[in-house]
Amino acid sequence: QLLEQDILRRSQQVTTTQDVTIAALTALAETRDNETGNHIRRTQHYVRALSRQLQQHPRFAAFLTDSNIDLLFRSAPLHDIGTVGIPDRILLKPGRFDADEMTIMKTHTTLGRDVIEHAERLIGAKVDFLILAKEIAYSHQEKWDGSGYPLGLIGDAIPMSARLMAL
Repeated sequence: QLLEQDILRRSQQVTTTQDVTIAALTALAETRDNETGNHIRRTQHYVRALSRQLQQHPRFAAFLTDSNIDLLFRSAPLHDIGTVGIPDRILLKPGRFDADEMTIMKTHTTLGRDVIEHAERLIGAKVDFLILAKEIAYSHQEKWDGSGYPLGLIGDAIPMSARLMAL
């Protein structure tokens, strides 16, 4: 019983550490652009609600387990972490981007994935929520018809985690 309690306590500590890390990164993104912070929280809850709706569908049930939905909810805030690397003159620009600005803005997906990969290398381990966070950061701008970025993936080629984020 003591061993079980210790395992539970340590598991809770790991989860809390992960949540604090995500909150810190989200706060970092908010320092650059308050709307990004609000968007991060909205999409996190949207992904959980959408996942719960799709959970019973035979096509998605295998992936949308309660555990994966929790991981998606915890990973979703990192989807736009790459915007931290976008220059203020573009990120904070009112109105539409010109073609060159849009090219730079599109790099936020790759920047986000690369930051998360770098964090994985630093800790020397693969962590489930970071695996999903990487997929989401890199592919959340893909579109079902192939018109998205960074790879122009079509349909089911887009990771499920990213499809749920593609708002």
